[in-house]
Amino acid sequence: MEGPQPGMWDCHWSEGLVQLGWMSLEGLAEQPREVWRRSSLAAVPRMDPGDPAGDPAAGTRRCTGQDPLLLLQILQTLWSTRERQQLREEAWRGFAALDDPLAGLLDMLESSRGRRREGPSLEAWISHQLQCWLRAQPHPGPAQHSPRLEQLQARAVRVLTESPLSLAAPLASIFQLQDADRSCLLEHVHRLYHEARFREAVMLGTTLKLQPELDVEKMSVPLLLQDKVALVERYVAGFPDLQRRLLALMDSWCQPGFDIKDVARQYPQVASLSLEKLSPKVLSRQVLRLQERFGMVPALCPHAATQQRLAALQHLCHKRFMEKSLSQENWADHVQGLVGQSPWLQEQLSQLLASLRDPGTATQCTPNPLLPEDQLPATVAAELGQLQLQGRAAEADSKPDVKEVKDRHYQLPIPRENVYLLASREDLARHEGALLQPQQVVAVDLEWTPVFVAGGRPRPSLLQVAMEGHVFLLDIQALTQPPAGQGARAFSQLVTQLLSDPSITKLGYGMAGDLQKLGTSCPALAHVEKQVLGGVDLLLVHRQMRVAGMPTPGVDGAGGLRGLSLLVQQVLGTTLDKTQQLSNWDRRPLCEEKLIYAAADAYCLLEVHQALCREPARFHLSGDLAGSQRPRHRERPGTEEPPSLQDASASAAPRQVPVAVTEATIPQVPARAFRVVCDNMLQGLARSLRCLGVDAQVLRSSEDHRRAAEIARLEGRIILTSGQPYHTLRAQVGAGRCLLVDGSLKAQQQAKAVLRHFNVRVTHADIFSRCQACNGDQYLKVSTDMMKQLMRLSGHQEGPRTSGDKATQSQERQEPGPAPEEAPGGCTHDRPCRWLQAADLCAETPDTLANGTRLQLARVPAGVLRTPGLQHFYCCSRCGKVFWDGSHLGRVATHFQDVLESAPGACEPSPAPSPASSSF
Repeated sequence: MEGPQPGMWDCHWSEGLVQLGWMSLEGLAEQPREVWRRSSLAAVPRMDPGDPAGDPAAGTRRCTGQDPLLLLQILQTLWSTRERQQLREEAWRGFAALDDPLAGLLDMLESSRGRRREGPSLEAWISHQLQCWLRAQPHPGPAQHSPRLEQLQARAVRVLTESPLSLAAPLASIFQLQDADRSCLLEHVHRLYHEARFREAVMLGTTLKLQPELDVEKMSVPLLLQDKVALVERYVAGFPDLQRRLLALMDSWCQPGFDIKDVARQYPQVASLSLEKLSPKVLSRQVLRLQERFGMVPALCPHAATQQRLAALQHLCHKRFMEKSLSQENWADHVQGLVGQSPWLQEQLSQLLASLRDPGTATQCTPNPLLPEDQLPATVAAELGQLQLQGRAAEADSKPDVKEVKDRHYQLPIPRENVYLLASREDLARHEGALLQPQQVVAVDLEWTPVFVAGGRPRPSLLQVAMEGHVFLLDIQALTQPPAGQGARAFSQLVTQLLSDPSITKLGYGMAGDLQKLGTSCPALAHVEKQVLGGVDLLLVHRQMRVAGMPTPGVDGAGGLRGLSLLVQQVLGTTLDKTQQLSNWDRRPLCEEKLIYAAADAYCLLEVHQALCREPARFHLSGDLAGSQRPRHRERPGTEEPPSLQDASASAAPRQVPVAVTEATIPQVPARAFRVVCDNMLQGLARSLRCLGVDAQVLRSSEDHRRAAEIARLEGRIILTSGQPYHTLRAQVGAGRCLLVDGSLKAQQQAKAVLRHFNVRVTHADIFSRCQACNGDQYLKVSTDMMKQLMRLSGHQEGPRTSGDKATQSQERQEPGPAPEEAPGGCTHDRPCRWLQAADLCAETPDTLANGTRLQLARVPAGVLRTPGLQHFYCCSRCGKVFWDGSHLGRVATHFQDVLESAPGACEPSPAPSPASSSF
C-alpha cells in the first residue's frame, strides 16, 4: 500500500453520519438505514485512501501535525471491532500525518504502558506496522550516532524494559537498538534471567544480538533442562565460537557416570523439567545432529560418539540374540569395529552379554574373541562361566534343524547357476542384452553396509536386477573403481538406460530412496531416481493395502515384521531371511550366503508383483496395480505425474485407490447419512469428507482421544484415527466402529479409502453440501447486488481486481465450498437453501446474522464482485464463511471421480475445468 505524503492529513467526516439508501433484500423497495459505525469515529479526521490529496469540492480540509495519542485512540476503537484491513489503512494514514513517526510511536507506547499484557496486543501490532511502513516508504530519520537518534534509542530502551517480548523485534529494527547503549540492554536481559524468565532473556538477547556479551552456558542450561534445544540452537546461530562452547557443554553431559540431576538441582526455579529427554542416549543424538548442522569436527563430541556406539552395540545384541536375525560372523564384525580399543565400551559389552541370561545365548557369547577372559570383570566372568556350563546341554537340544529353518523363510526359486555376479566391464557387455530387453519386468534392489556412527553415509555395494528366471548382481564396488574408468562409465550408462526405458517395468520397495544412494558411489548417477520411467514402487502399493484396515490373508503371526518382510509374508505366506541384511557388504570376496540372500531379496519382488496382479481383489487393490500407488504431490487437473516411479503405460488411466470391501459385504450408506469423528491429526481428511457431504466432526487439539469414543457413542459416529490409541478406541466402541487411517497418505487418498471401506455412496449433488470450515449444512443465498450493498454498508470497499487479488483468490480456491446455482460453464448445481431475508440480519450491524454469526465479508478479495457471470453467493449460517462461483467444482469432481456415483438429474462436470464454488 502506498501511503500519503508525510505531514498531510485529509480531514472529512466519517461515513458514520451519512444516511445511505439500502435496498431491501427482496429487492422491492429502498429503505434508509444508518451505516453501522461507532459514534466516536464520526468526528475523527480521516484520509481517503483513494485520494491522498483530498477533494476540496467534498468539503475536506487540511491538518498537519496529527496528535499520536489521537491516532492511538482511533486505532484502539478499530482494534476492538477486528476490522483489520481498515485498521491497517488508518494506521498507515496516521503514520504519514505524524511530524515525527518515530517519536510518535514512542508517545503511543508510553501512554499505554500500564495496559500491556502478554499475547497479541495493539501496541505490538502498531510497532510492526510502522516497521513495514518505513520499509515501504523510506522516511528520512535521524542520522546514525546523532544526538537525536541517541535520545530516541534511550526512550525505546526504557519502553522495551517495561514491555512484553513481542515489541523487541520491531523496536530493535526501527530504532537500531543493536547500536544503542548495550549496558542498559544487558542489564535488562540479566534482570529477566534472575526473575527466572529464561526464555524471554534468551529471545531478547537473540533479537538484540547480545550473545557475544552473555555467558552461553549460563543462558542455555535452563532451556536445555526444559528441552528447548531449538531455541538454544537459534541463540547460537551465526556465532561459531558459541556453537563450539554449546557442543562442548552438551557433550560433557554425555560422558559416562554423568548425572543430569546434579545440574537440575542447581536450577530449582526451572519449571517443567524434561530430564527424561536428556538421557545420554537421547542427548547424544542431539549433540551429533548439532555437530553436523554447525559443520564442526567430530572430535568436539567424543562422549556423544561413544554413547552412539553403545546404542549401536545394544541394537546389534538385540538383533543377534533376541531376534536371531544376525549371524555370529556379521555380529562380531560390526562389534569389533564399534568397540575398538575403548575399555569402557568393552566393559559395557560384557555387561550386555551377562544380562542375556539364556544359557544357550551365554554359550554363544562367551567364546567371543573380542572379550578375553582376563579383560572381563570378575563378577561378569564368573556369571558367564556358570551360564556356559548350564547351557552346553541345552545348546545341542535347541540347535535348529537346517531344513526347518529353510522351510520357514522364502527360498530363491531359481537354480544357483542362474545368479550372475557382474564385476567388470566385460561382464556388463556380455549380459547387456538380457538386462535391457524391452517389454520385460525387472526387480531392482540395493545392498550396502550399515553405518552406526554419526556423519557416515551408506555407500551402495551391490545392485541386484532380477527378471524371470535370472538374477544379475552388479558389483558396484568393483565396477566403479577407478571412478573415471571404463567400468564406471559402462555401469552408469547401463543403469541409466535401464531405469529410463519406459517399456521396461521396474519393481522396487522404496525405490526412490534406494536409488538416491547411488550417487555416493557413482557421481554420474546422482539424481538418477528422477529419471525413472515405468516404475512400480511396491511400498506405495503396500500402503494402499494397509489403508483398507482389514486383515489381509496370511497376516496372522506376522509379529514384529515390517517393510518388505511384512509384504512378502502377507502375499506369499512366508518370511524373508534377514540374517545377512546387516552384513559388511564391502568385504570381498562376497560369500555364498550373501549372494543367495541378495538374489532372493530382489527376486521376491517379482513373485509378489505376480501374485498381486493375479488376485488384486484378494488384497483390496484395484486391477490397475500402478494406479494404486499414492501420488507424491497434490493432485491437480491438467498436471502430469512426474516421470519417477510411474508406469508410463498407465499414465492415461485415472488413479485409483484400493477397494476395501465390496458392495455385497456392507450395505451402501448415503454420504449425508455417514457420520464420523476424526482425531486432530486428520483435519485434512475431515475437510475432504465434508467436501463430499459427510458429517465429519474433528477433535480440538486440547481434547483427549477418549473424547472421540464419547462422541461416537453419544452421536452414533464412526471413529477415524491415525494414532496409537486405535486399539483402545476400538475396544470402547465395538467392532467396525473405528478405523485406523494411514497418516502417510494425502487427505484425498485417505477420504477415498474411508468411503470405499464403509461403502459410502457419493453423488454430484453431495459435493459442497457442507461447509468445510465448520461442518455446517445450512446456507443462505445472497444475490451479487445484495452482497455489494452488504459490503458497502459494512465498510468494505469494492475495488478493481488486482494482481494481488488474483493471487489471493487463486490461493484461497484450494478450499472447497458450496456450488452456485448456475455456473457460467453450463453446469447447474443448486443448493437447497433459501434466500437471505431482512429479518436474518441485525439492524445495527448489517454484516451480522440474527443468530450472532458474523459474515466473513472482510475476506472477500477486492474486485471479486466484478467477476463476469457471477450471480449470487452462499453464506454459511453457522460460521459466516462466504462462497462464490469459481472453478472448484470441476476440480473436486475430477479428484473424486472414481468414488462419485451419478444420480438422476445430477450435473456431470465438463472435461474442461468447469466453474464451481470458490471459498476463502
